[in-house]
Amino acid sequence: MYDDSKAQDAVEFISSLQHTKGQWAGEYFILEKWQETIIKDIFGTLREDGKRQYRTVYIEIPRKNGKTTWAAAIALYMLFIESLGDSESEIYSGAADREQASLIFNQAASMIRRHPELSRLCRIIDSQKRIVFYRTNSFYRAIPADVAGAHGYNASCIIVDELHTQPNRDLVDTLVTSQGAREQPLTIFLTTAGYDENSICWEYHEYARQINEGVIDDPTFYGVIYAADEKDDWESPDIWKKANPNLDKTIGEEFLRQEARKAKQVPAYQNTFKRLYLNIWTAQEERWLDLQAWDDSAGAVNIDRLVGRRCFAGLDLSSTTDITALVLVFPDDDDDSYDVLPFFWIPSSNMHDRVNRDKVPYDVWARDGNIVATEGDVIHYGAIREKIQKLNEIYNIQEIAYDRWGASKLVQDLQDDGYEIVPFGQGYASMNAPTQELLKVILEKKLRHGGDPVLRWMADCVTVKQDPAGNIKPVKPDRRKSGKRIDGIVALIMGLDRAYRHKEEISVYEGRGLITL
Repeated sequence: MYDDSKAQDAVEFISSLQHTKGQWAGEYFILEKWQETIIKDIFGTLREDGKRQYRTVYIEIPRKNGKTTWAAAIALYMLFIESLGDSESEIYSGAADREQASLIFNQAASMIRRHPELSRLCRIIDSQKRIVFYRTNSFYRAIPADVAGAHGYNASCIIVDELHTQPNRDLVDTLVTSQGAREQPLTIFLTTAGYDENSICWEYHEYARQINEGVIDDPTFYGVIYAADEKDDWESPDIWKKANPNLDKTIGEEFLRQEARKAKQVPAYQNTFKRLYLNIWTAQEERWLDLQAWDDSAGAVNIDRLVGRRCFAGLDLSSTTDITALVLVFPDDDDDSYDVLPFFWIPSSNMHDRVNRDKVPYDVWARDGNIVATEGDVIHYGAIREKIQKLNEIYNIQEIAYDRWGASKLVQDLQDDGYEIVPFGQGYASMNAPTQELLKVILEKKLRHGGDPVLRWMADCVTVKQDPAGNIKPVKPDRRKSGKRIDGIVALIMGLDRAYRHKEEISVYEGRGLITL
């Protein structure tokens, strides 16, 4: 539900503060429309019990759009207003180093000094980067990533400035986990795009993007990303406006024009310009598949029509503690299309830990029947064998392709059961042709997958590598550093390869060039 009075309280408090630097010094902080919308959403959107709905806020926006001033105002609202309902509040602003950590604090302290009423209510301790509000025995403190004694915190609000500069995840994880005793904790991440896909910033960036695109459902997370698309014309003022909501307010078009001119003259500066002023992650791996194209190809799978039909299976066994995927691919000789039935397994004992670690709703998918949680801390391959036997009673499984480097006793058992088992390499030679074919049938809307949520999530995770000859293969993310998985897509590619090879004697792939979106 939405409480306009609570939303307006936050706006009015921030509007009572004054700017402290630059051309607006001494003027009251009048929020821009985009800023006001975010503030109202954060503080006005409530659960049924009256507590704030949003617990994590991720704002990604280019430099010079007023992040620091805005963050300082939020910190003061949490200290002077929100703490009235949560005594002994602890508000922290964190940053990568002491200088960066001081920026929000210095702005907040200056705002207080320009506000006579707030000045009487608190004490500013510059040496400790701390502001104490006596009435509720609460405080705000700025801390760098290398601060000692972080495990003693009991944070009610965390504001992390420039998340992409955090050297590791230690400070963020320590502060976030310190919020457990708070009834309505709030974590706000403010950042410009980064360049390290193994960073905690990229983790939250991807989580925000997937929520905004409907891949993941998390009503406690609020994400806003102002950015140009990689394919946008980075020299266009219209694109600058798209990425910079404060254009001609805190950042001027003429300034960007000068920076763009520099980037054009000095190619090495282009990535810097794109990252800092257009919010493009310049080092991210290229996404291979447009999720909209995947959704457009979904189509309904008529299960009854598939009974007795021949199909070809791809089996990605992964590891005993990861996800195992089995995908049945049914070729339709009438229109060169395919129907797909995916099946997934995960160990039950560590599933909830992985939900928190990977920020992926495995538990919801297990509840809804989209993934099977096998008993124990490793995948029970006997359950997979039994499932394949039951499926073969319904459908006509011609072959099962598997990663030859992931061979296990299950493969031998399936051979003993009489299945045609085909080893499948994961290099360019084996993966290029069916990966190209998968993209082709998706774009032609000839792959009916029914919108399975697990397979859709994996499709969104796929990136590809390309060799000098132009061959491509899907890249498996490092499961130790990323919550991403592509097991179902790998299984789909293997099954699709076997299906197509049995449709024609001559390979359709010969002579085909690289297909790109």
